[in-house]
Amino acid sequence: MMNWQTGKYHPVVNLPDEYEVRDFTTGEYLPSEFEFDIGRYDEMRPGMYSTDLFSDGRFLHIGIDIGGPVGTPCMAFEEGEVSYFGYNPADGDYGNVLVTKHFIGDRPIWALYGHLNSDSIAGKEVGQRISRGEVICWMGDKHENGGWDPHLHFQLSWSDPETHDMPGVVNPAHREEALAKYPDPRMVMGPIY
Repeated sequence: MMNWQTGKYHPVVNLPDEYEVRDFTTGEYLPSEFEFDIGRYDEMRPGMYSTDLFSDGRFLHIGIDIGGPVGTPCMAFEEGEVSYFGYNPADGDYGNVLVTKHFIGDRPIWALYGHLNSDSIAGKEVGQRISRGEVICWMGDKHENGGWDPHLHFQLSWSDPETHDMPGVVNPAHREEALAKYPDPRMVMGPIY
């Protein structure tokens, strides 16, 4: 078991003092009254994922969403490197996405940044070094982020995804396996909720 020390990493997004922590378990998806908001990890979200991409019954969210204005910068929580990047075009998918690789002690971990603008992947190279706190991507608008309100989907993985994709939601029947493979992002984000 890892001895995590939350708060020792750089913020992924600079949050203001006030933001909303959303509850998407109700099936109500009204816009937030705050400029920034948080969508929780390990949350059942009935009715949110309605495109063909999710026809297999996936609605358990296994990342953390940070809603904010288009163009909000997103940073590397620790030094590492670019592993994968690309564009996932399906309706409801990530759109532009970046996956970085880091080490927690001696153990590798991958971080997915999804729903980005196109500048986020322009000029990137696999193996490109990134530094702690470096702005590595920006929140995208609906036309380039899979059709979602502007937000960052941030997710961790103990396993190399081998591509610029990870399932951001899973079928609740696979919850135990998914949570073991995709740990709570607050391990590096700290206690944001």
